[in-house]
Amino acid sequence: MASAAPEPRRGGPVTALRDAPGRVGNVVFSGISTGAGIVILAVLTAVASFLLYRSWPALTAAREDFASVGFMRGQGLAEYIAPLLFGTLLSSALALLIAVPLSIGIALFISHYAPRRAAQGLGYLIDLLAAIPSVVYGMWGMAWLVPQLNPFFAWLSGNLGMIPLFAGFQAPARNIMTVGVVLAVMILPIITATTREVFLQTPRLHEEASLALGATRWEMIRQAVFPFGRSGIIAGSMIGLGRALGETMAVLMILSPGFAINAFLLQPGQHQSIAANIAAQFPEAYGLGADVLIATGLALFAVTLVVNFLARWVISRRAEFSGAN
Repeated sequence: MASAAPEPRRGGPVTALRDAPGRVGNVVFSGISTGAGIVILAVLTAVASFLLYRSWPALTAAREDFASVGFMRGQGLAEYIAPLLFGTLLSSALALLIAVPLSIGIALFISHYAPRRAAQGLGYLIDLLAAIPSVVYGMWGMAWLVPQLNPFFAWLSGNLGMIPLFAGFQAPARNIMTVGVVLAVMILPIITATTREVFLQTPRLHEEASLALGATRWEMIRQAVFPFGRSGIIAGSMIGLGRALGETMAVLMILSPGFAINAFLLQPGQHQSIAANIAAQFPEAYGLGADVLIATGLALFAVTLVVNFLARWVISRRAEFSGAN
C-alpha cells in the first residue's frame, strides 16, 4: 500500500522562512547594526550641539570683548581662527601630497610585485608605523628631522624667496613643511593598508583578461587595478586626512616654541594648527578664552565634515559613472 503524500506545510514559504534556522541571529544582527548607526548619529549630533552651545558666546561677542583674552592679542574671532585654519589645511595638504603617492606605490608593490613572503613582512612593517605614539613622532621630527631638512629649507629660501610662502628661513623652514613630512609618515600606514586591501580585491578575471590581450604588468594595473581601486584610494586618503587634520602632539612639539606659520595672505604671527593650539592654550584658558578655543574646535569639526561629505560625493559620482558605462 502506497504511503500517503506528506501534507504541505501550512503557511507555505512565508512560514518556512520564518522558521528557518538563523532567523533569530539575523534579527539580532540587524538590530545591533541599526542601533550602532543610530548611536553614531546621536553622538555626532551631541558633539556638534555641545561645540555650538559652548562656542556661542564667542561667536556672538563683539570685538572689544576679546580684549581680556590674552592669547588673541587684540584680534577678532575671525582673524584669530583664519591663520589657525590655514595652518591646519596647509599641513594636511602637504601630508597628503607626500603620503598618497608613496602609499599607492607601496600598496602596489605589496599586492602585485613583491614575493608573498616579502610582501607579508613589508605589510607588517608598514602596519607597525600606526602603533607608534604621536609623541614619538613629534620628538623624532623636532630632534632629528628639523636639522636634517634645514639645508633644503635654506635652499628654498635662497632660490624661491620671491614667493611669499618661501620668504625667510622661518617660513616654511622648521615649521609647516616639517610638520607636513611628519604627518605624511603618520598617515602613511592608514592609506597604505586601505589601498592595499582594495588592490588585492581586484577581480582576477579582469587582470587575466588584460594580460591575455598583450598588456604588460603596468598596463594591466592601469587598465584593471586602478579603476577598480579608485574609490578605495579616495577613501583611504580621506581617512588619512582626518587624522592629519586632528593631529595634536606631533604638530605642537614641532611648531613650539617660536616657530611661526607665515600665512602669506594672512597676518603672520605665532600660530599653529587648530588642534595643537587648543592643546597649548586650553589648560590656562577660562571664561571667554575657553569659548574661543571651543569655537576653533567647531571650525575644525565643520571642516572635517565638509571634507568627508566631499569625499563621499566623489566616490558616489564615480560609482554612478562606472555603472553607467
